[in-house]
Amino acid sequence: MTPREVLALCREREIQAVDLRFMDFPGTQKHFTIPVQALTEATFEEGLGFDGSSILGWKAINESDMLVVPQPDTALVDPFLKHTLAMTCNIQDPITREDYAKDPRNVARKAQSYMRSTGIADEALLGAEAEFFVFDDVRFDSNEHESYYHLDSGEGAWNSGRQEAAGNRGYKIRYKEGYFPMPPTDSLQDLRTEIMLTLGECGVPVEGQHHEVATAGQCEVGLKFQPLLKMADNLLLTRYVVKNVAARHGKTATFMPKPIWNDNGSGLHINLSLWKNDAPLFAGSGYAGLGPVAMHAIGGILKHAPALLAFCCPTTNSYKRFVPGFEAPTRLAYSSRNRSAAIRIPVYSPSPDSKRLEFRCPDSSANGYLAFAAVLMAALDGIQNRIDPGPPLDKDIYDLAPEDLVGVPSTPNSLEAALDALRHDHDFLLRGDVFTEDVIDTWIWFKTEHEIDALRQRPHPFEFALYYDV
Repeated sequence: MTPREVLALCREREIQAVDLRFMDFPGTQKHFTIPVQALTEATFEEGLGFDGSSILGWKAINESDMLVVPQPDTALVDPFLKHTLAMTCNIQDPITREDYAKDPRNVARKAQSYMRSTGIADEALLGAEAEFFVFDDVRFDSNEHESYYHLDSGEGAWNSGRQEAAGNRGYKIRYKEGYFPMPPTDSLQDLRTEIMLTLGECGVPVEGQHHEVATAGQCEVGLKFQPLLKMADNLLLTRYVVKNVAARHGKTATFMPKPIWNDNGSGLHINLSLWKNDAPLFAGSGYAGLGPVAMHAIGGILKHAPALLAFCCPTTNSYKRFVPGFEAPTRLAYSSRNRSAAIRIPVYSPSPDSKRLEFRCPDSSANGYLAFAAVLMAALDGIQNRIDPGPPLDKDIYDLAPEDLVGVPSTPNSLEAALDALRHDHDFLLRGDVFTEDVIDTWIWFKTEHEIDALRQRPHPFEFALYYDV
């Protein structure tokens, strides 16, 4: 839509409030609201001011003034707020009017522009499989004298013997047996369908929804492929819809990657294909129906994967997913059909248009703007430098002996290791000024000080079980 069309939509739908939204640097959506009378065509050019020093990782207090610039093509009538139109905004400096380098959406926009400037491709299409958990109740705290969490779900395996007010019907999902159960065992069918339909009303095309492998409310919504920036916008909107639909049902949803020990975590599998002049670039006569462009893209992603995980798996909790036997890949290899490899080549269809690669390492806590941009930059580096990914690994990696895995790199085992990889391998991200040294440095600093060091300083509840009686 154009600004004029947005204003016409406001009149048509009797909008009274306009919600302006953006994503902060760590990956949390922020917003503020103005009366509809304050939105004019000039607003889309001039923007609106806010305090950037109050946003984590952004400006100092002596340079705090910043602008949000509403993007008319993101306008939608909010399905949860009365008489409200929502728009995603870009962030600009009010003096120079330059797009702000630490605005995650700006990073994604620059990645698209850089790709086109190389002449390799004019469109990167991405699909995303957004996984999350829905619980009935969550309680947690961490302070000087206690640290705990408690999760509950009516369909959780641990509640098979619980006394329930209406009687325990016994339809509980066993650990690692949550894939595709029928109702009443799958108690979240209506909730997921409401999520799917609400996303459709918001203009987000969905391929489908289903219960995922883990017990206790693990869900997936498959987002249909879109251009990179649009997919990042859609992923952010998906999180908003999922959490609010869950709240409307009296439940709580989380994109925390590994909330349940000893069961599967939540990934964000990224499907990527490159196109030029409306023709797919990944198809060919090679392995799994791929051509040289796709193979070199795989080579680039695998080469830079440890650094990529600093953005694609950006929490300390993320690395609790990488346990053999729980579907998250622990080795940086590629294969067709093989879900234990870091990159899988789906073979559902022989059509050239369907040829894509699926990067299975990312998890659902990722900031889509930064993660998608980083993955694209790694793929482009592989293509530009003709990086050979080596031979595929078509065996179940979890069942291979150590001697069979010699020479196959492992995924980083901690956020600290991923950040260290990023510290030493980020030149490919700086091309086209997509990421900047300041963005990289700030990301490493923020994650180290606010997450890694903060967690390291605190006793863990399991340490009491291990060490209290030493």
